[in-house]
Amino acid sequence: MVDGHNFKSSKMVFLEAEMNSNVLISPDQLTPQGLLLQKAIITRLLEDIANKKASKEHGYFIAITSLKSIGDGRVRTLTGDVLFPVSFSCLTQKPTKGEVLTGTVERILKHGLFVKSGPIEDIFISEKMTGDYKYVPGESPMFLSEKHSKLEKGVSVRFKVVGFRWMEADRQFQLLATLAGDFLGPI
Repeated sequence: MVDGHNFKSSKMVFLEAEMNSNVLISPDQLTPQGLLLQKAIITRLLEDIANKKASKEHGYFIAITSLKSIGDGRVRTLTGDVLFPVSFSCLTQKPTKGEVLTGTVERILKHGLFVKSGPIEDIFISEKMTGDYKYVPGESPMFLSEKHSKLEKGVSVRFKVVGFRWMEADRQFQLLATLAGDFLGPI
């Protein structure tokens, strides 16, 4: 309870998504022992998910929680690689408008600041969305409030998501956030 109000700081919501993918296994990883093949498929699936990082539909891929099924492999004639359809569950995080999150200030610019929160590295808070904070230039620029509270690199902040968009080329979300509001700002 803060100032007589019940307030719960939230973290980004985790979701479990059922997903399908195709996993490509090279011929040298194919052995008569099914267990080694399953290990090779899981290892390759983990690599593929890590390289994809996120999707517009599901958000950021955090962890594969279970492997549901491995379909029959199809041999590619030119390479000898085998393509296996797989079904699995994956823990994901996807930002939503209005969500209150915590993060760390990464960069300070005259027109605002950039914050990182979990897997999201591109959160912008415009100087117009900082409430009563004003930009202070210098060797270590910052935003300073009338109450001498500072927003500088490394400071943890609580912010509210006001909008976001998916950037396909970077495979990540860009968020626009605000510090204007009750219980938002430095923690």
